[in-house]
Amino acid sequence: MFTIFIKEIQSFFSSLIGYVVIGIFVLILGLMMWVFPDFSILNYSYASLDQLFSLSPIIFLFLIPAITMRSFSEEIQNGTLEILLTKPIRELDIVGGKFMACVALVLIALIPTLLYFYSVYQLGSPKGNIDTGSVIGSYFGLFMLASAFTAVGIFCSTLFKNQIVAFLCSMAVCYVFYFGFLFVSKLPVFFGKTDDIVQQLGMDYHYNSLSKGLIDLRDVVYFVSLIAVFLVLTIESLKRRKF
Repeated sequence: MFTIFIKEIQSFFSSLIGYVVIGIFVLILGLMMWVFPDFSILNYSYASLDQLFSLSPIIFLFLIPAITMRSFSEEIQNGTLEILLTKPIRELDIVGGKFMACVALVLIALIPTLLYFYSVYQLGSPKGNIDTGSVIGSYFGLFMLASAFTAVGIFCSTLFKNQIVAFLCSMAVCYVFYFGFLFVSKLPVFFGKTDDIVQQLGMDYHYNSLSKGLIDLRDVVYFVSLIAVFLVLTIESLKRRKF
């Protein structure tokens, strides 16, 4: 697993993929948080990173599928997946290595955003007037959300040899799991009856819960279960291709 992880990380940074992903993420967030007047922190009368944690999931809906689309699609297209599967490596190690490499790239992209936290911390009146607990919870929620999106993206990558199709499939599935249940809960058949239960099936509900600064075990179990389900589906998809 560690060998696959190192190989994937090296492939990210031996090309422009890793640098482009980090650059785009930091640039878009920077423009939204400091330049565009509708979102700029400077136009608010209190120190907060709400913009970062509300915008990041939307950016991840496009960015993470772009990272994961090549995980297996490229291997299938080039015919190297069959060679990889014939080696004495478990499917779990292959999937785990690629999954951890993609998550690591997202985490590296999040590191520069700590500069935004430091800036808001310094701008507070008095200095440090920011809910640090909520920020820590939001970062943890963002990590869990990114991991779930990555698991979905890697699974979709095993279904198609065309990377663009894998990207669109991953983006659509992530969108459904993030926003879909919220929209469904507003239908007349659920609204005012079981809408809260339906919302709890979506990532948005649990991400917002973690963003409040209170790490609830139920939210963690939800994300871990979702990640596990899609990783198992990925392994089963690889096994079918093997035989």
